[in-house]
Amino acid sequence: MSVSQAVAQLYTGRFKMTRQEWRIMAALGSNHSMSAKEIAAHSSLEKMQVSRAISGLKKAELINQQEDPDDRRYTKLSLTDKGLNIYRQIVPLALAREAFILSDLSDEEQQQLFFLMDKVQNKAKELQQCG
Repeated sequence: MSVSQAVAQLYTGRFKMTRQEWRIMAALGSNHSMSAKEIAAHSSLEKMQVSRAISGLKKAELINQQEDPDDRRYTKLSLTDKGLNIYRQIVPLALAREAFILSDLSDEEQQQLFFLMDKVQNKAKELQQCG
Protein backbone atom coordinates (compact mmCIF):
# COMPACT_ATOMS: atom_id res chain seq x y z
CA MET A 1 0.00 0.00 0.00
CA SER A 2 2.73 2.49 0.91
CA VAL A 3 4.57 1.67 -2.34
CA SER A 4 1.58 2.58 -4.47
CA GLN A 5 0.97 5.72 -2.37
CA ALA A 6 4.59 6.81 -2.90
CA VAL A 7 4.09 6.68 -6.65
CA ALA A 8 0.56 8.11 -6.47
CA GLN A 9 1.95 11.28 -4.89
CA LEU A 10 3.43 12.11 -8.28
CA TYR A 11 0.27 12.16 -10.36
CA THR A 12 -2.28 13.09 -7.68
CA GLY A 13 -0.36 16.00 -6.24
CA ARG A 14 1.61 17.57 -9.02
CA PHE A 15 -0.57 16.60 -11.96
CA LYS A 16 -4.04 16.42 -10.31
CA MET A 17 -4.82 12.99 -11.77
CA THR A 18 -6.68 10.05 -10.29
CA ARG A 19 -5.10 6.61 -10.08
CA GLN A 20 -7.36 5.42 -12.92
CA GLU A 21 -6.47 8.40 -15.12
CA TRP A 22 -2.76 7.74 -14.61
CA ARG A 23 -3.17 4.06 -15.45
CA ILE A 24 -4.88 4.99 -18.72
CA MET A 25 -2.15 7.54 -19.48
CA ALA A 26 0.50 4.91 -18.77
CA ALA A 27 -1.24 2.36 -21.00
CA LEU A 28 -1.53 4.84 -23.87
CA GLY A 29 2.01 6.12 -23.35
CA SER A 30 3.44 2.65 -23.80
CA ASN A 31 1.00 1.42 -26.48
CA HIS A 32 0.31 4.64 -28.45
CA SER A 33 -3.39 3.97 -29.16
CA MET A 34 -5.93 1.60 -27.69
CA SER A 35 -9.67 1.14 -27.39
CA ALA A 36 -11.37 1.55 -24.02
CA LYS A 37 -11.88 -2.22 -23.92
CA GLU A 38 -8.17 -2.83 -24.55
CA ILE A 39 -7.27 -0.34 -21.81
CA ALA A 40 -9.58 -2.08 -19.33
CA ALA A 41 -7.93 -5.44 -20.05
CA HIS A 42 -4.40 -3.98 -19.98
CA SER A 43 -4.86 -2.03 -16.76
CA SER A 44 -7.20 -4.39 -14.88
CA LEU A 45 -9.69 -1.55 -14.45
CA GLU A 46 -13.45 -2.02 -14.66
CA LYS A 47 -15.37 -0.55 -17.60
CA MET A 48 -17.00 2.15 -15.47
CA GLN A 49 -13.63 3.23 -14.03
CA VAL A 50 -12.20 3.44 -17.55
CA SER A 51 -15.19 5.40 -18.81
CA ARG A 52 -15.00 7.97 -15.99
CA ALA A 53 -11.24 8.34 -16.34
CA ILE A 54 -11.51 8.79 -20.11
CA SER A 55 -14.06 11.57 -19.57
CA GLY A 56 -11.74 13.36 -17.16
CA LEU A 57 -8.73 12.98 -19.45
CA LYS A 58 -10.68 14.26 -22.46
CA LYS A 59 -11.93 17.24 -20.45
CA ALA A 60 -8.32 18.01 -19.46
CA GLU A 61 -7.32 17.65 -23.14
CA LEU A 62 -4.83 14.88 -22.34
CA ILE A 63 -6.27 12.27 -24.70
CA ASN A 64 -7.86 12.18 -28.15
CA GLN A 65 -10.71 9.89 -29.10
CA GLN A 66 -11.19 8.99 -32.76
CA GLU A 67 -13.39 6.52 -34.61
CA ASP A 68 -11.60 3.40 -35.75
CA PRO A 69 -11.63 3.63 -39.57
CA ASP A 70 -11.86 -0.16 -39.83
CA ASP A 71 -14.82 -0.50 -37.46
CA ARG A 72 -16.92 2.57 -36.62
CA ARG A 73 -18.38 0.89 -33.52
CA TYR A 74 -15.02 1.35 -31.80
CA THR A 75 -12.96 4.37 -30.97
CA LYS A 76 -9.23 4.57 -30.50
CA LEU A 77 -7.74 6.64 -27.73
CA SER A 78 -4.32 8.27 -27.83
CA LEU A 79 -2.41 10.90 -25.87
CA THR A 80 -2.53 14.49 -27.06
CA ASP A 81 0.74 16.43 -27.20
CA LYS A 82 -0.15 17.85 -23.78
CA GLY A 83 -0.85 14.32 -22.47
CA LEU A 84 2.38 12.97 -23.92
CA ASN A 85 4.32 15.81 -22.31
CA ILE A 86 2.85 14.99 -18.89
CA TYR A 87 3.46 11.27 -19.41
CA ARG A 88 7.10 12.01 -20.23
CA GLN A 89 7.41 14.06 -17.04
CA ILE A 90 5.86 11.42 -14.77
CA VAL A 91 7.64 8.29 -16.06
CA PRO A 92 11.20 9.25 -15.04
CA LEU A 93 9.94 10.43 -11.64
CA ALA A 94 8.05 7.15 -11.11
CA LEU A 95 11.08 5.11 -12.19
CA ALA A 96 13.29 7.05 -9.79
CA ARG A 97 10.88 6.32 -6.94
CA GLU A 98 10.78 2.65 -7.91
CA ALA A 99 14.59 2.52 -7.95
CA PHE A 100 14.72 4.13 -4.51
CA ILE A 101 12.16 1.68 -3.10
CA LEU A 102 14.11 -1.29 -4.50
CA SER A 103 17.56 0.09 -3.63
CA ASP A 104 18.03 -2.07 -0.53
CA LEU A 105 17.54 -5.24 -2.59
CA SER A 106 20.38 -6.86 -4.52
CA ASP A 107 19.91 -7.51 -8.24
CA GLU A 108 19.23 -11.16 -7.43
CA GLU A 109 16.64 -10.22 -4.79
CA GLN A 110 14.94 -7.85 -7.24
CA GLN A 111 14.75 -10.58 -9.88
CA GLN A 112 13.33 -12.98 -7.32
CA LEU A 113 10.78 -10.37 -6.19
CA PHE A 114 9.60 -9.77 -9.77
CA PHE A 115 9.40 -13.51 -10.41
CA LEU A 116 7.32 -14.06 -7.27
CA MET A 117 5.07 -11.08 -8.02
CA ASP A 118 4.40 -12.50 -11.50
CA LYS A 119 3.44 -15.84 -9.97
CA VAL A 120 1.03 -14.19 -7.55
CA GLN A 121 -0.45 -12.02 -10.31
CA ASN A 122 -0.97 -15.03 -12.58
CA LYS A 123 -2.81 -16.89 -9.82
CA ALA A 124 -4.98 -13.84 -9.16
CA LYS A 125 -5.89 -13.67 -12.87
CA GLU A 126 -6.67 -17.37 -12.84
CA LEU A 127 -8.98 -16.85 -9.88
CA GLN A 128 -10.71 -13.92 -11.60
CA GLN A 129 -11.42 -16.08 -14.65
CA CYS A 130 -13.08 -18.69 -12.41
CA GLY A 131 -15.47 -16.06 -11.12
